[in-house]
Amino acid sequence: MTQKKEIQSFTTYRLIKSEDLNHHGTLYAGRSAEWFVESGFVAASAIINPKNIICLKIHGMHFSKSAKMGQTIFYTSKIVYCGRTSIVANICVKMIGDSTEKLVEGFITFVHVNENTCPIPHNIEMIAVTDEDKQLQLQAINLKKQ
Repeated sequence: MTQKKEIQSFTTYRLIKSEDLNHHGTLYAGRSAEWFVESGFVAASAIINPKNIICLKIHGMHFSKSAKMGQTIFYTSKIVYCGRTSIVANICVKMIGDSTEKLVEGFITFVHVNENTCPIPHNIEMIAVTDEDKQLQLQAINLKKQ
């Protein structure tokens, strides 16, 4: 039996410290990728037991603005689509104090697995209510075609 769930947002915050910087003095893309995946995992674990989730693919992280030491950024993640075994998260990163401009945005696909890491159905359907969530859901569905 399929469980229908409305799309929800989950937010995680990060203070950028000196160990998070690259040689230009801005947030290192690798550190941002780590936090990006973690944020998507938090959203996925809200609908499925975390011990049954693995990351399959980062579909892209589009960086549009850099962040510097001392700034606080936040990652807003949503599970926007669920296939038979897949779980697709959209993650958007913004800066506290300027929540209108996106620093980074992208999608990640996770897979629901058993104890042997074999994909198994999760029986979840995500329901998009807002126009924004409907658009994100369509984008996530189209990722499978790429």
